[in-house]
Amino acid sequence: MKICAIKKSMFVFLFSIIATPALADQYTAIYPSGDPALGKALVQKNCISCHASSFGGDGASIYTRENRIVKTSRGLKAQIRNCNTMLGLKWFEDEEQHVASYLNQTYYHFEK
Repeated sequence: MKICAIKKSMFVFLFSIIATPALADQYTAIYPSGDPALGKALVQKNCISCHASSFGGDGASIYTRENRIVKTSRGLKAQIRNCNTMLGLKWFEDEEQHVASYLNQTYYHFEK
């Protein structure tokens, strides 16, 4: 009986080590300081024209395409930062959070 309890404890311990990165990413999906309304305004002002010229229409297909680059909440934040840097938008962290919150709410739906 004691050996069985030790094996069970080891299994729980090993599972927690393996599962922790996946669970941690799940919790980064929440952008608590982000305001989706402010994010929408930033996207409309700074992102739509570039996305529309690259993907046609209103540019929204960049978010919904089958082979999209962004697959995690962490990836979304990284992509926003990349665009911010490459386009010289000079957004602050809170503005990036607003955009992430809007895009997550509207297109990605990454969960807690």
